[in-house]
This record gives sequence, C-alpha cells and structure tokens, in this order.
Amino acid sequence: MSEAAPSELIKWWGWGAPGKRLKLGPEAGAMLSERLGEAEPTQPAAFEEVSMPAARPLPELLARGIGSANVATSHEDRLPCAGGKGYPDLVRMRQGRLDAAPDAVVTPGSADEVNRILQACAATGVAVVPFGGGTSVVGGVDPYAGSHRAAIALDLRRLRHCEVDPISLTARLGPGLRGPEAEAALAEHDLTLGHFPQSFEYATVGGFAATRSAGQASAGYGRFDELVTAVEMLTPAGPLATLATPHTAAGPSLRELIIGSEGVLGVITDVTVRVRRAPSQRRYEGWISSEFEAGAETVRALAQADALPDVTRLSDDEETRVSLALSGVSGAKQALLGSYLKLRRRSGGCMLIVGWEGDAEEVERRRGISSRILRSTGAVKLGGAPGRAWNRGRFEGPYLRDELMNMGYFVETLETSHTWSRYQELYGAVRRALDGAMTAQGAPGIVMCHLSHAYRDGASLYFTFISRSRRGAEIEQWRAIKRAACEMIVATGGTITHHHAVGRDHAPFMRDEVGAVGLEALRALKDQLDPTAIMNPGKLLPG
Repeated sequence: MSEAAPSELIKWWGWGAPGKRLKLGPEAGAMLSERLGEAEPTQPAAFEEVSMPAARPLPELLARGIGSANVATSHEDRLPCAGGKGYPDLVRMRQGRLDAAPDAVVTPGSADEVNRILQACAATGVAVVPFGGGTSVVGGVDPYAGSHRAAIALDLRRLRHCEVDPISLTARLGPGLRGPEAEAALAEHDLTLGHFPQSFEYATVGGFAATRSAGQASAGYGRFDELVTAVEMLTPAGPLATLATPHTAAGPSLRELIIGSEGVLGVITDVTVRVRRAPSQRRYEGWISSEFEAGAETVRALAQADALPDVTRLSDDEETRVSLALSGVSGAKQALLGSYLKLRRRSGGCMLIVGWEGDAEEVERRRGISSRILRSTGAVKLGGAPGRAWNRGRFEGPYLRDELMNMGYFVETLETSHTWSRYQELYGAVRRALDGAMTAQGAPGIVMCHLSHAYRDGASLYFTFISRSRRGAEIEQWRAIKRAACEMIVATGGTITHHHAVGRDHAPFMRDEVGAVGLEALRALKDQLDPTAIMNPGKLLPG
C-alpha cells in the first residue's frame, strides 16, 4: 500500500481530496438566506500564507533516538497535523493563523520504532500526539505540548498491515489503515468489517479504536468496541496487550481500558477485529413518521423486538425539511412528496432511513419482520429511492460543512444519548439550549437532529446547528453555543459524547460523566502508564 502524506489525503482547511467540492443549488441558498439572513462569504487563506509558530528544535537525545529518516519539520508536513476537523480547527486553518503546531512529524515504520520514540520522548520531556486520519472533531489531535519543551505528531500511516484468520473470522489490522483501505484488504477475502462512520473515507483503524467509534450500520455490525477482540498498545511504561480470545473472566478488561483511551495512555499499534462475510445484498428504504416522538417510538419497538435494521436513521421534522432543501430536492419534488403523504392522510413528517445487509434470503426475512413493525406503529413507506439517495450521499456531510463555511455560515454538530424513558426530555432540552445560545450570539439558527444508533434501552441524538458566523469572533461564538448545549446535556443526565470522543472540547465535563472517584482512577492509570505525562496532553482528562 502507498504511504501518502496527510496533505495528499485530505485538504488542510476542510474535508476531502483537494478540488472535491459539494456545491449547493440556488434554492438551498435562498432557503438559508431567508431563515438565517444574508451571510458574508469567505475563502480559506492560501497555503503559503498560513502562519504558525516556528518549530522548536528537538533535543539531541531524541533526535538520535528516532533518527532523521522519518522526521519532518517543513511547513508542508507540519500544517496538515496542526489540528483535526472540528469547527475551531477549520476556522483557524481557514484564517491562516495557528497558535500551535507540532514541532515535528514523526512516521515510525514498526512497533519497535514506536517504542524507541516513546522512550526517547519520555526521557527528554517531549509530548507525543498520536495522529491517524486527523478527522477528530473534538480537539483530539490538537498539537498541545502542555508543560513539555516540544510536541511531535506521531503519524501512524506506515503501520498498515492486514492479516486475516479465515477460520476464526478475525483480522489483525495496523492502526494506520484508513477505512477504505481496510475494507479493500478484507474484500480480497470476501470479508467486511462493516464499520462505516461518516469519517470513513479518511479515519483510521487506530482512530476507530482510540475513540470508541460507532458506524452508520452499528445496529447490525456493532460499534467498534464490540468488533475489537484483541488490541496492543505501547505505553511509556512498556507494552500492554490483550489475548486474542473471544472472552475472558480474568479481572477488569484491559481491552476496555485501551479502547477509547484517545492516545493519553499510549499508542495503539495493533487491532484484531471480528469480521463477517461480505454481504451479497444491501437494501435501503425510506419511511416517514408523523413526528419525531412517534418515530422514536417506532425505533424503540424495533430495538426491543430485536428487529432493528442494520441501518436505522430517524431525522426530526426540521432535519427532514432542511436536508431535502440542501440536497437539491426541488420545490416541485417536495410538493409531489407532500401530495403523496396527503393521500396517506399525512402532512409532513420525519424521514426514517432503514437498511438491511446480508445474503438475499436473510435480507428479505429480516426486512419482512421490520416492515411489519414499521407499519404497525404508523410509519408510511416511501420506497427505495430515499434509501438509495441516502446511501449515495452518506459520507457527504463534511463536504457540505465546507461549503456552508465558504458561504459565511457557522455549522457544528454534537451528539449524546439517553434511555428511552428520558429521550424526549433530553431532545427538547438540548434543542432549547441551542436555540437560546444562538439567539444570544446575535443570529437566528437552525437546529436539526437525528437518531442514528439505537439499543434496547435507549438511543443516540445527533444535533446539527447552523447560524450566521460572527466575523472575527467565530471561535467565541462556537464556544458559547457548544458550552450551553453541553451543560444542558449534563444537567439532563445524558452522556457528553456517544461516539465523537472527549478530546479537549469535552474534557471539562468528564467529572460529570464519571464522577470524582472515577476521574481519579483514570488519573492513577495514566500516572502508572505515562509517568512523565507526555501522551497527548490536554485530552480526555480535565486540567
């Protein structure tokens, strides 16, 4: 496999390959202007105009320990690793003013090299920020040195192995494999991992593990933590590895300590995952529910009857309307949809995308069971066209964000989850918090939400919110709105993150999430594995 540099994989100021763009049509622009007011378009600064702190020299002992062959300190190498893809990261990149950057980008080619680098950094007081696809939206790869003399980005793109055990149906994967590369390697054996988060095109296996990722088909394949059967991590204190066994009762799970550790304990160098036979058929459909609460009850009925489709995504009425407009569905087509719903004694509603994957017989059997429940709870079938449209555009959200930022709009997401008994309470509370915070920042907003991960006992809520950018105060605007929503999530008893991870953005809320004793237990674990605190400073743990 090739060893492309990060700058060749994803554009430094936004999402996707350089030159790829998702343009909005005139009707979508008119809708945004009508609801949010006229925005002032912006364009990213030129690459050569981006300013960032000069690289601090690495200690001589460290330079000798890691060698010069895989150490890069040029502007071109440091810039793509100077942040992730969260809104503040993109604002700083687009404005061309970075207040932090890695002092060097180091690309080890083996676990032994990773170990040597960690030992040298621990001995010389240099922070290490593990870097995979760079797709974090919560500040998880910010090149923060903390109290250390320098910081390196440890780029894992050279650790890209794939070894398949066809008898056990497992695969040993390198952390630097991107999602499409892992799927392509498994497809050679007619297998799939089935993990398709929206960041799939650029996120890596190591990132999936480090952030406890969840994919769009997690109802069928499982979240990434459910797919991992063994994992290896190198820490400054030494290696930490789990047995490649399906289950063990030997004390608290070390595997669970590594998964979701976000690089603050060490570097994940090997991930063994459960894989499945590649599906011969994928079938996606659109249904519509009268309102979000009724749609959530439909999903609950599916989950508690063990009849969830592999893909289950319910948009609220606002996301349904706005998504149709932004995706280019014309007013005439929307009117046609309205006429169809009227014949079914409906006016508007909430879009529900469902999908089943497997062999043809299994897909039809499961689809039949799910469809009976969908109809019995009042959902109206729209057919395969909405499902196919969703499948074509399932990874386009980040491209749309770039275009909205070009137009001068603030756009951000956050996600949480709760039990079914408090689901609607959390949904309403966060919507009100976002609406109020955007109004307080001087501009009206659009708040959209969807349910995309369901369980027998509850489900996730994924919010997208858009407003006019406050030119020159974009990050202050973001911080105020984000904090208002996070404080409401905490007050309502939801999780501060269902699958985006903690990073720097959510670290202040970890005490509310795990409690004072839980937080001290995590600190003690870090002290044991990373006694000089060089690993990814400022992430996961507050303070």
